[in-house]
Amino acid sequence: MLFAACGESRADSACPLFCSGDANNVQRALVVSIHDVAPVTRSPVERMLAQLARAGVPHCSLLVVPDYHRTGRSLGDPAFREWLCDLDAQGHEIVIHGFYHERARRAGESTRQKVVTRVYTADEGEFYDLGYEEASRLISEAQNEFVAHGFHPSGFIAPAWLLGAEAIRAAGDAGLRYTTTLRGVRDLASGEEFLSQSLVYSARSAWRRAVSLFWNHALFRLLTKNPLLRLSLHPPDIAHRAIWRQIGNIIGAARRNRQAMTYRDWLSQESEISPPQADQKSKIA
Repeated sequence: MLFAACGESRADSACPLFCSGDANNVQRALVVSIHDVAPVTRSPVERMLAQLARAGVPHCSLLVVPDYHRTGRSLGDPAFREWLCDLDAQGHEIVIHGFYHERARRAGESTRQKVVTRVYTADEGEFYDLGYEEASRLISEAQNEFVAHGFHPSGFIAPAWLLGAEAIRAAGDAGLRYTTTLRGVRDLASGEEFLSQSLVYSARSAWRRAVSLFWNHALFRLLTKNPLLRLSLHPPDIAHRAIWRQIGNIIGAARRNRQAMTYRDWLSQESEISPPQADQKSKIA
């Protein structure tokens, strides 16, 4: 099934470029996550969830920012909180996504730090180089606030997946079950990493969108046989017709032999089955 482009109602036939499948393949998993969920992004996220449900993805991992760009506590907004409670009750997963989702520029930064935090992620790599104490403080503060409002997140995912070893340690010490990076899912309880590079789009400029479309086309083909396929979405994605159509094509092809689920449910399933092949799982250093 395809998504119509934003504002369209027509349906197109599946693009043959994304036909993946042998119907006899063993059932695999598809995790669709939506990043940057906050009161200011609620409207596009609602549209995304509605279209994802129609495409056969009833449950997503929702990455909720506690205080998006310091615009106010997300869970302090009663309407947003009630909406999130409804989604939680429907089976969507609530995940802690950073804290402020921004990183202040610092004097004396190296060229590498500038490229990673300013060019790659537009000053949003909040946990990229935080020390243990500060990372632990922010994660614990977010946890306490979520629990106080009836949410019990088991995952912590840093903005742009940029988190250093100290932040990973802080998340594990806080009792969180998992985190993710661009290249995989890390089980903080067992110390294992499940390799699965995420498909993700950069919609900030025309050239980034073009590169994203080309790259995700190729990456989807490479990951066809991977037990876990990850598709990481951001609210601006739905505003770009070519991106949203390709996302629909990918989901339509993936759903032929994959079950859509959340990270939380995938990890629970993974712990109940035989260990995957060695090239799909590795020990975290």
